[in-house]
Amino acid sequence: MKKKVSGIILAAVLLASLVGCGGKQDASQGQETTIKVGVTAGPHEEIINKVKELAAKQGIHVETVVFNDYITPNRALTSGQLDVNSYQTIPFMDQYNKDHNTKIVPIGKTVTFLMGIYSKKYKKLEDLPEGATLGLQNDPVNMSRALHVYEQAGLIKLKPGVDVDKATPADIVENPKNFKFKLLDAALLARTLNSLDASTVNSNFALKEGYKPKRDAIFMENSSRYVNYIATNEKDKDNPLYHKLVELYRSDEVKKFIEETYDGVIITSW
Repeated sequence: MKKKVSGIILAAVLLASLVGCGGKQDASQGQETTIKVGVTAGPHEEIINKVKELAAKQGIHVETVVFNDYITPNRALTSGQLDVNSYQTIPFMDQYNKDHNTKIVPIGKTVTFLMGIYSKKYKKLEDLPEGATLGLQNDPVNMSRALHVYEQAGLIKLKPGVDVDKATPADIVENPKNFKFKLLDAALLARTLNSLDASTVNSNFALKEGYKPKRDAIFMENSSRYVNYIATNEKDKDNPLYHKLVELYRSDEVKKFIEETYDGVIITSW
């Protein structure tokens, strides 16, 4: 009897240890497999929830974890709270790795969000007055991108040859209307337009706040090199489950969902 009880206890301990290892099971054996995905609120969240529907049909449970900024999804990934995240570009990822001594790597391209200039006070770029205050993202990569958008719009000129990912307000060489720039977290710019004359806004945050970029922006990028990626920690870069998630993301069903939902300002990479 003692041997039988000991065997039962040992089996229970082994089962508990398996369940405790991230909750992942082998879908090929007919068991559900779980993957925890971090996203920013809004379109990234909505798209991954569409992927979640497809994954469920293949026995893969996607747990969506939603964040309201660009930094904490990477902190959660490197601390082991997430398996992957889906929201960032390569330049942003590289800068984050450099600043935090981390090893986050891309495993699959997803979508590109166009950036626009928005204003609640003025209908046209030419209406912006002398000395107007313009919003600007405070993280280095989005700041540089936004300054190039302001340059595309004809509001400023940057120093010739400045790195596309490293421009700062110090690189402005022409500012005919003496615009002032107010640096804010990217997630706050769409919410604080009442206190600004105009601002660049990432489309994921614009859509989250109810703006329709093609209708509401007073200027919009016509193309962008800033493709977003699904990313994970370097040690997990070859995990077949994570690559299956990429495959499901880059499916015809998800492409159709994006094209029908986002007013043409989110461009698929496949």
